Amino acid sequence: MDAFIIQGGARLSGTIQVSGSKNASLPILAASLMTDQPCVFRKVPELSDTKTQVKILNTLGVETRWEKGAVHTRLRDTDNSTAPYELVKQMRAGVCVLGPLLGARGHATVSLPGGCVIGERPIDLHLRGLEALGAIITLDKGNIHAKAPKGGLRGAEIYLGGTFGSSVLATDNVMCAAVFAKGTTVIECAACEPEVVDLADCLNAMGAKIEGAGSPRITIHGVKRLKGVDWTVIPDRIETATFLIAGALTRSPITVAGGRPDHLIAVLDILKRMGVEVERKGNKMTVVPCERPRATSLTTLPYPAFPTDVQSPILTLMAIAEGSSQVTERIYPDRFMAAAELKRMGANISTSNGQAVIHGVAKLSGAPVMASDLRAGAALTIAALAAEGETRLARVYHIDRGYERFEDRLRKLGARIERVKDTEDPLVIAAAAGQQ
Repeated sequence: MDAFIIQGGARLSGTIQVSGSKNASLPILAASLMTDQPCVFRKVPELSDTKTQVKILNTLGVETRWEKGAVHTRLRDTDNSTAPYELVKQMRAGVCVLGPLLGARGHATVSLPGGCVIGERPIDLHLRGLEALGAIITLDKGNIHAKAPKGGLRGAEIYLGGTFGSSVLATDNVMCAAVFAKGTTVIECAACEPEVVDLADCLNAMGAKIEGAGSPRITIHGVKRLKGVDWTVIPDRIETATFLIAGALTRSPITVAGGRPDHLIAVLDILKRMGVEVERKGNKMTVVPCERPRATSLTTLPYPAFPTDVQSPILTLMAIAEGSSQVTERIYPDRFMAAAELKRMGANISTSNGQAVIHGVAKLSGAPVMASDLRAGAALTIAALAAEGETRLARVYHIDRGYERFEDRLRKLGARIERVKDTEDPLVIAAAAGQQ
């Protein structure tokens, strides 16, 4: 396993370019299962998650080629409609092939993705929505088996509200399956995230008839076939927010280019409330840092509210804010994995029942810490950039799932960060001992 060695305290400067959205790329790549014509998907970030998705598509008969930041696809055969556990287990988003397979081929088998370090993330909404279209769903030996009824899927009115609101991937799966259903489908309580809109726009460019994406009600009029597409994925709003917060943490006037400010209204509002101004000029956003941010409170909710994926990074800024802040996590109540590691760096954070209370300290100190998940890993990285002394961050493979060449791009801003082989990680030590 790899680790980051980070020397804190350096001010950053310059411009950093935002990559394409990981969360938009994964379901959009799956849309290649829905046409027999070639497709080109541009600005797909080269991440471990997108590479895993490409491998899943390869097992399902899609031929792929990476070329100059784009993924070229062509469906070559439909013999296999089973997404294997050894790939799906690597990321929950692997389940997003379920809807495209069911709609295009009339049947699909996808392994259950299992649990997650940030808490239970059930797929009951996916199954409920597909069953409303007429699909016959069975669960057997850890697999989801979905089959269209005789005569095919049929349009329906579907409510996709769950315990914690709408679900992006459930909306994606049901929307894709409904593209080929006979008649009209209406999804109520649909997810409104920009990534859902990007998928709907891509499908419409392929010949689908989808209306209302970006609102709680999406209407899909079924079609018989889709054509190929040349599509550019939207910028990654979570990465954009992470870099903006990195500038605020390190008191650096960095410029984040290529993002979509209109996708980050809630994040920009929180930064402003904390005393951090962000100057906007087109798709460029420049941090105007303050000497010390102010404390504030926020609640994570589905879009357009503050995103749960930015909760860990904003926690780091609150850790050095003047006063006491509070975060209420309404999407994944157990998602405060970064808090324990930030406490090792001197942060004063307490968590209980889906809430975190953060009493700001004047500074953080470098320490050995460990990434437990993707967003916690990114948060600890930017916290280390602002801390005094050296931080050793273990298990950075989590970060590789969602941030393209993270350390290289930060280094171009002046960050003192390097990737090393981690011989101190307990898993590495155990593996080495087993080989002796």
